[in-house]
Amino acid sequence: QVQLVESGGGLVQAGGSLTLSCAASGRTLSTLSVGWFRQAPGKERELVAGLPWAGSSTYYTDSVKDRFTISRDNSKNTVYLQMNSLKPEDTAVYYCVVGFNFGLVPHVQPAYWGQGTQVTVSS
Repeated sequence: QVQLVESGGGLVQAGGSLTLSCAASGRTLSTLSVGWFRQAPGKERELVAGLPWAGSSTYYTDSVKDRFTISRDNSKNTVYLQMNSLKPEDTAVYYCVVGFNFGLVPHVQPAYWGQGTQVTVSS
């Protein structure tokens, strides 16, 4: 069993930056694919970014490319999402996820989800 605790969400003005963190316990993340989903009001959840457990590939949904960066620190068992140049349309609840087949991005079914953290971008 993996427990995920997100932090770093909040209210920011358009153009600003936030860094989300996801601390995992119960299992090392070094052998698991990791990622971030988001869900905006009235919309379906979407995979925003993903990292495989090995290799240099990354996945970003088109709307966040060149603005968001996903990373992991295996020594801290933590996943990060650096979000720059934030836009009002980035407003959503962001969920950390682990344990999925990276080869199926973006249509993945993660085994574990965090509780979510709210990101609100004001115009």
